[in-house]
Amino acid sequence: MSADDWYLTEDVDDFLARAGDFLRSRPGPHVMQLTWAERVRTRGAHAFGTEAPVFGVLERAGEVRATFYRLPPRALGLAPLTPEQADSLAARLAALGHLPSRVSADHGTATAFAEAWQRHTGATPGLHDTRLRLYRLGTLTPPQPMPAGRGRVLGEQDLEQVMFWCGEFAKAVGEVVSVDAGSWADTRFADKRYTLWETPDGTPVSIAGRNPLIGGQIQVDIVYTPAHLRGRGYAGAVATEVSRAALAAGAKDVVLFADLSNPTSNALYQRLGYRTLTDWAAYDFSYDTSEAG
Repeated sequence: MSADDWYLTEDVDDFLARAGDFLRSRPGPHVMQLTWAERVRTRGAHAFGTEAPVFGVLERAGEVRATFYRLPPRALGLAPLTPEQADSLAARLAALGHLPSRVSADHGTATAFAEAWQRHTGATPGLHDTRLRLYRLGTLTPPQPMPAGRGRVLGEQDLEQVMFWCGEFAKAVGEVVSVDAGSWADTRFADKRYTLWETPDGTPVSIAGRNPLIGGQIQVDIVYTPAHLRGRGYAGAVATEVSRAALAAGAKDVVLFADLSNPTSNALYQRLGYRTLTDWAAYDFSYDTSEAG
């Protein structure tokens, strides 16, 4: 396999024309490819900084075999790759002078690329501490009993409340982002729809978000309950309601990521009917600049 088999483009429409059917054929493993391509398509490349996003397609004998994206200053995101494919991509990007700070993908792909990148560039890969598991919904099984209260889909009139909850979530997970009216449109939270769980007196206690429907699939992305309200069934209730909302919106597949260091949330999602698709990993790269110049 040659490094030249990789076709690179800064045109997201060109990328989707070439690889869209391939990505949609297995939307679960390609959730990040579909999500970020759609964000670039709807927001425009200028929304991601002065350096243009780059997309890549591996084509052989007229068939798409794999893809990647790079969104500055974000890391590389890879579709599932064989070790040979990972090596050919590393060779191509190294020849072009790319210096990604991180790669993320399913664990096997991320590891294969990290090893290949070290061979081709001498960069030192370090496995990121956060380990994720990607789940796909089978049969939704609501918790019994549900806590008292109700779920409510939030609308544009609830923007202030949504921003508050997303800010609380970002702080809880250590995400460095400004969530306010001025910065909202540029955050990853802006394109989601949100479901809130309220107690019978209307007090909001838990929130969940879902990404737009892409390729017949919706990703549940953020499920958050303040620490002092946990252990009361609110997360299970709001996760159930946002999953129902995703199905009602036409999703054939509903997926979500969970932090493997949190056994409580992983057990909860499995009780609700979510089943493991794959484990996810990220490697950070450090470069020896002593010989630069």
